[in-house]
Amino acid sequence: MKKKKKNKTQIKGDLSRSIIDILRNNPGKTYNHKQIAAVLGVNDASSRNQIIKKLAQLAAKKQIEQVDRGKFKIDSKRNYYTGVLDLTTKGYGYVMVEELADDIFIAAKDLNAAFDGDTVEIYVYNRRRRKRSEGEITKILKRKRTEFVGTLQQKKDFGFVVIDDNSMYTDFFVSGSKLNGAKDGDKVVVEFEEWPEKADSPFGRITRVLGTPGEHHTEIHSILAQYGLPHDFPEEVEEFANKIDTSINEEEIAKRRDMRDVLTFTIDPRDAKDFDDALSFQSLKNGNYEIGIHIADVSHYLKPGTILDEEAFERATSVYLVDRVVPMLPEILSNNACSLRPNEEKFTFSAVFEIDDNANVKDQWFGRTVTYSDERFAYEEAQHIIETGTGTIPDDISIRKHAYTVRGALVEAICTLNRLAKKMRSRRMREGAISFDKVEVKFNLNEENNPVGVFFKTAKDSNKLIEEFMLLANRKVAEFIGKQKPKKTFVYRCHDEPDEEKLAALQNIVGRFGHQLNLKDRQSTTSSLNKLLEDVQGRKEQNMVDTLAIRSMSKAYYGTENIGHYGLAFDFYTHFTSPIRRYPDVMVHRLLQHYLDKNESASEEEYEDKCHHSSEMENLASNAERDSIKYMQVKFMQDHEDEEFLGVISGVTEWGIFVEIVENKCEGMIRLRDLNDDHYEYDPEEFSVTGRKTGKTYTLGDEVYVKVKNADLVKRHLDFTLLGSRDEVEED
Repeated sequence: MKKKKKNKTQIKGDLSRSIIDILRNNPGKTYNHKQIAAVLGVNDASSRNQIIKKLAQLAAKKQIEQVDRGKFKIDSKRNYYTGVLDLTTKGYGYVMVEELADDIFIAAKDLNAAFDGDTVEIYVYNRRRRKRSEGEITKILKRKRTEFVGTLQQKKDFGFVVIDDNSMYTDFFVSGSKLNGAKDGDKVVVEFEEWPEKADSPFGRITRVLGTPGEHHTEIHSILAQYGLPHDFPEEVEEFANKIDTSINEEEIAKRRDMRDVLTFTIDPRDAKDFDDALSFQSLKNGNYEIGIHIADVSHYLKPGTILDEEAFERATSVYLVDRVVPMLPEILSNNACSLRPNEEKFTFSAVFEIDDNANVKDQWFGRTVTYSDERFAYEEAQHIIETGTGTIPDDISIRKHAYTVRGALVEAICTLNRLAKKMRSRRMREGAISFDKVEVKFNLNEENNPVGVFFKTAKDSNKLIEEFMLLANRKVAEFIGKQKPKKTFVYRCHDEPDEEKLAALQNIVGRFGHQLNLKDRQSTTSSLNKLLEDVQGRKEQNMVDTLAIRSMSKAYYGTENIGHYGLAFDFYTHFTSPIRRYPDVMVHRLLQHYLDKNESASEEEYEDKCHHSSEMENLASNAERDSIKYMQVKFMQDHEDEEFLGVISGVTEWGIFVEIVENKCEGMIRLRDLNDDHYEYDPEEFSVTGRKTGKTYTLGDEVYVKVKNADLVKRHLDFTLLGSRDEVEED
């Protein structure tokens, strides 16, 4: 008697998912159990019975639809959503879907060639016994980016590019004909071309060779390329800009309010190259003051529909890296025609206010002007005038080569403006504004752009003077348009209320340092936040608390729907004051003039799209700026590898302790695996790690001594060696 042959074509994997995949990939077609079995490649009775049973279960749960006896299909709209993929460094990701309460978890095997930031279509599985919402990417709707920065590993006649970005889970295959002259070990830009179905890696081609990893020029250009930011202007854009008529002609002057005889000056950083705002001041007979905020009239030169305007819109912002500025506009405009340089006539767009001695606005006027800047001050010079009340500027703080005396009218103007600015600021704080005066890390660079020193930039009265009058102009322009009836399309700078969970987390952390937040209502929240930011001034935890407080806030953005500005406590706010470096300000100038000319409301849809693009580019520029600071900190610490530094524990994770050095704000990590004296366990509730045997604990805010173990310029990462707590080291 012959033995019955065993059928080896058994069902493998999740049958529910396999059936749904088949129906989903053929949305207009119906299937019976035999057709499903054929697609799955099974033909035994047991498998067919499983399929019949599973089809009935899925139909009962309404995951599929029975359209006729024994025939099934899928509702192509059910369980499909669109969102943006956020990839983690561990290879899996989440998709944020507006319609759903939870972010949808996407396992590594379900990414289906999507990259971080891509807009994707996903299928969301029914929860069943799952604790979280899970899904699979079914379609890539829009690539966030197609170019990536990495290092070439060259083989005989092909290569692989290992991507710098930690969220990229694959390298890129590059054939020999698409290496573009790159050599093994080069830092390159690779462009995504395709990802064939059976290929392990996506295929790409090298578009730029950036240079040798670790070299300054290479790494700075890598930062720009990583975020898809430009570095040079196309030749045709430069040519177009250079042909613009930048003369101050009588015909144009006649169309404007002539304010050339009014005392006008600029206050800017000592090393500023473009001056896009100036203040004018004069006392009025009624005891009030006329104060003008004059902004470079970029929109006079930057005309819609030109290649120059298209380039400026694509850039949307200037990018401020540690050693350079990547401008939004070519130099002929940014540093010349639109720069309000001293002793030069300029076309400006102005907000002019009549203000009383209590800093109340009694009257206002908006429009195009022609102005003449009488003087250019560095912040240090204006600060000296404020502190001393004298116009004699010493050599050591002057931007000029010798001491000089500022004439009395300018001294009076600066001192009066400072007094009014303090009243305006005090009023803002009482109304619920939050005072984020975060310390800025700056570097002294030598001729080779190597950091030879670190210093901190803090806002003094001269900075705050300029800030208050710029805020005034931005707020009043937004109010002027925002309160008009019927509603007019406009560009607002929006800042939503903070997330309650983030504020609660901040409260938990700052409580460890003896600080308290009162989160009962908006007024108590903002006043207690301000008290917190004031109390930490000069303390070891200041930079960490400042950073965490900012992170607890919502992110500001540009939009046509006004929601107010939470952080500034303004019901209406826009950006009017920096059109040389921000495209939204150009849009604001255009719209303001459009409405001053009594025209109909502009297209909301068009401007909303432009706002969205501007917000995205601002975010990329901010990330690039942050990366350039981190790069320079790592570079600075390379020359201090043998030194001991006092630091503050600024973060604790399951794999390491982050420490910020007190004297230079450089942050690095002590890996737990490098702590050889014990096995340390992470406690997320206490923000600490504790040794099993010794019970020794390191927690957020502790002071410790560290040494540089490794300074990796390519990864922009510092590894520290822990020398011990402050008490331990100083006792020794």
